[in-house]
Amino acid sequence: MTASIRRIVLDSLKPREASIIELSQALCSVKGVNEVDITVTEVDVKTETIRLVIRGSNINYDELSKVMVDHGSTIRSIDEISVAKS
Repeated sequence: MTASIRRIVLDSLKPREASIIELSQALCSVKGVNEVDITVTEVDVKTETIRLVIRGSNINYDELSKVMVDHGSTIRSIDEISVAKS
């Protein structure tokens, strides 16, 4: 039996100049991701705190993390996760 990630909520930090549009599109291209919602929750001089809600059928967390790093973002915490048997 394997369990697949269906929904994950992340608290993240990104550079202000990085576009949430580009980040959301890149995350949506990750294997198993069907939908990405990004909300800016705090703005500082150089960074923005964002909340990501990512939904899909079998989200590849390792690839998701790599895309975040490639776009200059860091995952501060996983705030929620939903998994299901595959």
